[in-house]
Amino acid sequence: MNIVDRVKNIVLTPQTEWPVIAAEATSVRELYLGYVVPLAAIGPVARFLGISLFGFSFLFAGRFGMPIVWALSAAISQYVLALVGVFIVGLIIEALAPKFGGEKNRLQALKVAVYASTPAWIGGVFYLLPSLGMLATLASLYGIYVLYLGLPVLMKAPQDKAVPYTAVVIVCAIVVFVVIGAIVGEVGGFGMPSGRFGYRP
Repeated sequence: MNIVDRVKNIVLTPQTEWPVIAAEATSVRELYLGYVVPLAAIGPVARFLGISLFGFSFLFAGRFGMPIVWALSAAISQYVLALVGVFIVGLIIEALAPKFGGEKNRLQALKVAVYASTPAWIGGVFYLLPSLGMLATLASLYGIYVLYLGLPVLMKAPQDKAVPYTAVVIVCAIVVFVVIGAIVGEVGGFGMPSGRFGYRP
């Protein structure tokens, strides 16, 4: 299935798409090169363009411009975070499966992590306009529902365990992304620039 059809189906009809995904023969390489690499870039690229063109704002403090170099560094950091994070979340899904009555399967777990991330990755396009950033957040929340539907199908977990399984995965994922984000920021030097931002009235 091509990437456009997969995105459309997993977002609009996840209930029927997960069984199709479960039956597909694929590999980690195919998942990454054919799906993760292009889709995970949407948010970082959109955020870079949005910040470069419009800056960002603080409540009651006005709008501030951001140096292009820092905006680019932040985008690279976000992209690396997505590429590494989704793999680790897949490992977490696999490790937790037996605790919720499911079956350990690394490839199926990675499929869940990857395809459940689709709404968040696609929603990243809203970062082109900083004022629409809330829509990107809503898209990420919808991804939790997609995850909830996928866990019982791919990991063979009982339906009555889907809610706690999903909740634990989300908590672990938040911790993972916070830790990886901190590491990427330190190693890559993607912290806040030393110079002052330019104020935009």
